[in-house]
Amino acid sequence: MGVLRVALCQINTHVGDLAGNVAKIQEWITLAEREGADVAVFPELTITGYPPEDLLLKPGFVADNLAALAGLADSVSGSCAAVVGFADGTGGSVFNAIACLAHGEVCSTYHKRALPNENVFDEKRVFRSGVEPMRLHRIAGVRVGMSICEDAWIAGGPVPQLAAGGAQVVMNVNASPYYRRKVPVRAAEMRARIEEAGGIPLVYVNQVGGQDELVFDGSSMVFDADGACIARAGHCVEELLVVDVAAADDRQAVAAPFPVVAISDSTGRERVTVNPRVAPAPDELDELHDALVVATRDYVHKNGFTDVCLGLSGGIDSTLTAAIAADALGPENVHAVLMPSRFSSGHSVTDAEDFASRLGISHRTIPIEPGHRAFLEMLAPSFAGRDEGLTEENIQARVRGVLLMALSNKFGWLVLTTGNKSEAAVGYSTLYGDTAGAYAVIKDVYKTDVYRLARRYNERAGTEIVPATIIDKAPSAELRPDQRDDQSLPPYDELDRLLQAYIEGDHTLTELIEMGFDDDVAKRITRLVDLSEFKRRQTPLGPRVTKKAFGRDRRLPITNGYA
Repeated sequence: MGVLRVALCQINTHVGDLAGNVAKIQEWITLAEREGADVAVFPELTITGYPPEDLLLKPGFVADNLAALAGLADSVSGSCAAVVGFADGTGGSVFNAIACLAHGEVCSTYHKRALPNENVFDEKRVFRSGVEPMRLHRIAGVRVGMSICEDAWIAGGPVPQLAAGGAQVVMNVNASPYYRRKVPVRAAEMRARIEEAGGIPLVYVNQVGGQDELVFDGSSMVFDADGACIARAGHCVEELLVVDVAAADDRQAVAAPFPVVAISDSTGRERVTVNPRVAPAPDELDELHDALVVATRDYVHKNGFTDVCLGLSGGIDSTLTAAIAADALGPENVHAVLMPSRFSSGHSVTDAEDFASRLGISHRTIPIEPGHRAFLEMLAPSFAGRDEGLTEENIQARVRGVLLMALSNKFGWLVLTTGNKSEAAVGYSTLYGDTAGAYAVIKDVYKTDVYRLARRYNERAGTEIVPATIIDKAPSAELRPDQRDDQSLPPYDELDRLLQAYIEGDHTLTELIEMGFDDDVAKRITRLVDLSEFKRRQTPLGPRVTKKAFGRDRRLPITNGYA
């Protein structure tokens, strides 16, 4: 039985930075070679970064990525082959492809066959499906089959086909976005393919890092021929995972063996056996926290920023947002702005100041009363004879938005908004006010999970960074006297269950009522969700951490007569 030493290169690429991505690939090939690897395997579309979206519609971009691949191939001349992802523009069509590099050349390519076109994926918009005959690669004397992401998620697809064609190991390169509790889902799918293939080792390589609203968690894995996970890389970290993979037994009775591209024979080198690492599965809240941190760090840094600012109210949402930002960027790069109004409680201000000191972030106070009063005076002639109400409340939020954007313009800070998914769902926000900013860190986190994350933050820190007074207080927008969220909304534990059923479960109003939700509450909340679509379309993007986030996952019409 042959043994293939594989280096799973779980790296963070940068979409569009072809030169930077190639330099990182070269660096990691060198690291893999030092570990005695026979092949270094990289994630999907490594050279372009994933997802490149409509960059692929630019012929110049595709040509530049092909030139980058050729230059990379020239540098791969040592004992370690490399499998890298790129966009193949052969024959006027563009394919999601991988190339096997060795001996200073591109030895072979493979085009992805199964193109996902659901949820956040719309690969059929920019790629064509691969149709060329499959080939195997003899690396260190082991016949290896190649596949890309979705290829391994479909029954009867490339994985069992490669096994039937004589493969002894199958590699699957991925850019699989994170959502909560996804690692077990991936593992179950890979085991299903292994069983379908009659028992074959499978190497699953995933990328890590944030790209706009997507966050990739890595969690690369290796399975043996029985489907046991024998190695797993860490969650939300770059990692070189080196594994000795025992090839499947040589199958003598293959009906139609695939052609084999010779890359390298069994080396016969004496190597110290590696003990593969199986990274522990993180706690559900730690997994979520780390994904939010990576997404925030990459969005800020990859877009050329170092510092962020946000409004710190003394409430739980802005507190958690600041904590995540501090973990992502360092406390010295997070600038909190307290913007109290006549309706702000004294404890909200002191809570915010206390938290900022505990977290180690800078903070300043800019009262909004002068700006709010000036707007009311300007509008007084137009509003004559009308009672004060929601309009005057929303002006406060919009004054705060103006102040944050002014600081952003002056100091080059990126503004973080602090709204959660529960509030975004029902429109409990002020357009051009608390929604004004560049990145919404917790926009896909339900309110009940905001509280859970805050408590977990203190547990991780081993001390009370988030004051108990913030966690325990009743949530309030503080735009009018004695205001509380529960005056306008159901309790958040009830609201979030309903929202999950309606948004992620896609249940109709009738089904929600049949599930036991109160008729009046279900009618009112689903109506609010539908009416708030126009708001959500105008709010900043933020990391997707559930299976169905607002935006790419859920594309509903604003002008909509269906109830």
